[in-house]
Amino acid sequence: MVDTHAHLDDPRLSKELDAVLARAIDAGVVQVVAIGTTADSSREVVRLSGSRRGVFSAVGIQPNHVAEARPGDWEQVVSLVGEPGVVAVGETGLDRYWDHTPFPQQQEEFDRHLALAADRGLPVVIHCRQCEEEIIAQLERLGRPISGVLHSFTGTWDDAQAFLALGLHLSIAGMITFRNPTLDPLRQVAARIPLDRLLVETDSPYLSPHPFRGKTNEPSRVAVTCARIAELRGLEFETLAEATTRNARGLFRLDAEEVLNRGTPARD
Repeated sequence: MVDTHAHLDDPRLSKELDAVLARAIDAGVVQVVAIGTTADSSREVVRLSGSRRGVFSAVGIQPNHVAEARPGDWEQVVSLVGEPGVVAVGETGLDRYWDHTPFPQQQEEFDRHLALAADRGLPVVIHCRQCEEEIIAQLERLGRPISGVLHSFTGTWDDAQAFLALGLHLSIAGMITFRNPTLDPLRQVAARIPLDRLLVETDSPYLSPHPFRGKTNEPSRVAVTCARIAELRGLEFETLAEATTRNARGLFRLDAEEVLNRGTPARD
């Protein structure tokens, strides 16, 4: 499996990263995409992806952090895009749940990330919280297919179809395992996403799946999410794991030979 979205720079993971990655290997995880959320975070995930085989990185400024960005932070993100191991731009997008950044400023920054990704030929990692319609409209205005992923998807089937029509992959996180019946519509969507456009993630250290809910999440637990989606789709676990791994490697252009190792061997 590939965990396509993990915040490995978070202290809850970084302070014991060797052990975290060892547990991921034991669970069958072969690669992880570490996600930046600020200029400093992006610099750190690039450092991690440069120091550990099988760890890759995405660089960007997450919408809730846009208002706190300092002069020069965007230029730092741009400079990081060309570093070894960087496979995507983001995390970017829009968020109406929190009110940390004025919405027009979020939209402007989202456009800037999208332009950078297109210019560098990289996929984009999109954050969406309670603003599916706004993101769909902003992407549709570009008038071209978008290479990227709607991470931790929680929308409706209509939303899913719109994102798929734009060219995006959809990634499912641990909430698919929660026992809350209000998530049944999301489970139905997860069962219908075309198999060749489906990804899995942890969003570590957040969204730990049942029965680990409330505990610090980590990449090994992508296996729990993968198993639940396979069950929903009536597939063998191995079939779902192989398909989502193939999808992740295709979208992010991950070298299938560069996989997680015990210890900290550097990327060649």
